Amino acid sequence: MTGVDPDRLDDQQLMKELETIHRTRHDTLLYGSNDALRTHNERMAQLEGEFLRRNPRRLVVAGRTREGARDRCCSESVTPGT
Repeated sequence: MTGVDPDRLDDQQLMKELETIHRTRHDTLLYGSNDALRTHNERMAQLEGEFLRRNPRRLVVAGRTREGARDRCCSESVTPGT
C-alpha cells in the first residue's frame, strides 16, 4: 500500500488526501505509467471507501443522481429564436 492506511487518518487528513488525489487524477491518467495509474486507482478506492464508511448519510444533491439529471434535462426548455 502507498501512503498511510486511510482508517488511521483523521477526518481533516482524509479530506486533504482525497483533494490531492482527485486533483492529480487527470495527469496520472494522461501521462502516468500503467503502474502509476494502477497505484493511483488503488489508493483512490481506499480513500473514497474510507470516506464513504465514515459518512454513510452524506448529503446527496438531487441533481447529482440519474433521476435528478433526467428531471433537469427534461425541465429545461429552449425557447425558439433564443
